Amino acid sequence: MRRHPRWARHVLSDADLDAIVAAVREAESRTSAEIRVHLERRIAHGLRRRTTDPMERARQVFAALGMHRTAQRSGVLVYLAVEDRKLAIVGDEGIHARVGDDYWNTVRDRMVERLRAGALRGAVVGAVTEVGAALARVFPRRPGDVDELSDDVSLGR
Repeated sequence: MRRHPRWARHVLSDADLDAIVAAVREAESRTSAEIRVHLERRIAHGLRRRTTDPMERARQVFAALGMHRTAQRSGVLVYLAVEDRKLAIVGDEGIHARVGDDYWNTVRDRMVERLRAGALRGAVVGAVTEVGAALARVFPRRPGDVDELSDDVSLGR
């Protein structure tokens, strides 16, 4: 059995995490882009990076996970601070230039609806599925495509 932070074990089962990973793999099977999911208990509360802005924190995580290093600059991060009830979706410049702010806001709004209904797993899986569909349109899978980033859920403290 995997060891996850205690807070994560209280809100997500191994089956929930497996479902999120499966959604990422399914979404990436149709695109050359990369999707990561990062969940934290609260927005960063470390000494070096204090912020209460989920978008700022998501950008920090995006960089820390090396998502800006994808070949086509087509990485997307779905970020959620569970206890703070804050989230952000960050697309690298290659994808953002093609879909724009309105698209990200729509995905975010649907995610918020699912979270309000108490469906954490459904909110994350739904966001990954929606993002995957958009990525498949603008960055379709190519022959010889390689998975550049881990599909595992990244869990913060």
